[in-house]
Amino acid sequence: MSVTYQFEYAERLRCAFIGAGGHSYRNVYPAFQYAPVELVAICDVDLDRAQTYARGFGAPTAYADHHAMLAAERPDAVFIVTSYTDSGDVQATALAEDCLRAGAHVWMEKPTAAGMTQLDRLQAVADETGLIVMTGLKKIFTPAIEKVAAILRDPAFGPASSIAVRYPQALPAPADRSDDVAMIGFLDHIFHPAAILTYLMGPVRRLSYEWEPRTGASVSSLLFESGAIGSLHLAAGSAPGAPLERVEVIGDGAHVVVDNGVRLTYYRRGVELPYGRSASFIANDEVAPLHWEPEFSLGQLYNKNLFYLGYVPEVVHFCESVLAGKPVQKGTLADVRMILDLYERYR
Repeated sequence: MSVTYQFEYAERLRCAFIGAGGHSYRNVYPAFQYAPVELVAICDVDLDRAQTYARGFGAPTAYADHHAMLAAERPDAVFIVTSYTDSGDVQATALAEDCLRAGAHVWMEKPTAAGMTQLDRLQAVADETGLIVMTGLKKIFTPAIEKVAAILRDPAFGPASSIAVRYPQALPAPADRSDDVAMIGFLDHIFHPAAILTYLMGPVRRLSYEWEPRTGASVSSLLFESGAIGSLHLAAGSAPGAPLERVEVIGDGAHVVVDNGVRLTYYRRGVELPYGRSASFIANDEVAPLHWEPEFSLGQLYNKNLFYLGYVPEVVHFCESVLAGKPVQKGTLADVRMILDLYERYR
């Protein structure tokens, strides 16, 4: 994939941004360097902070009120990266509705909503306005997971029969799961492994789990609508300095593994190592495992976290979809519905 720099696009979207926090400063605003974005305004409840971000990222105007910004700027699209209300609701849900009603397409950071009721309300506004709403499900835009999806579509892999995902996240105690504030951490992070599970394997039909009370770790057993099975190990208590996650998908005589988001190994079908008679573990070249991982010595785009974590690809997909007048293919409200379905089952 060849990357186009922002200034090389012949046409750019007039975009506004709601939110001036640390996450957006590190990961979303910088992604605009590689997307067809003309940043026209930044809004934050802290006007000084919005003005600082506007100077830093080249927006001519800053606002403290998003209604005023939408009325004055009439942006084509709005990016929203905000936090939670004091009651534990997702601020971005209502903000997205306001942007849609003002005629702007919306890219919003996960989580999209705090539950199905809020998602249904947002869906209704999106349907009414006919505008695009995309959620930043970065995991399914990473080069590694996109390659896994391509491998799963290859008949040589066979139908995906099972998946195992590990991700370090605690699940609160049962008595706390009806408390929206207590569930913020779980809601915020379940979007990552759940996005991978549902993107690669489809909707979940059945879920059961065991929960460990000291750390909040859990291990879940999943049955997908396809008939495939899976496990989700929410490995709370794991070492902070260790690789965070692992994904393994089994096909028919083949499987694929992603470690740490950047080390991908495809164990291909056709290896023959007869038990008791094989003197070498080296498989024939035509069926030997394939392995990919980036180097981190050169100043290449692929070894920037904005790319291998999926931030630039998801922002570019949103912008190019809006410019082309086409619906987004990933990060849709339908994708979010599958994730929130899992979240509400855990609750």
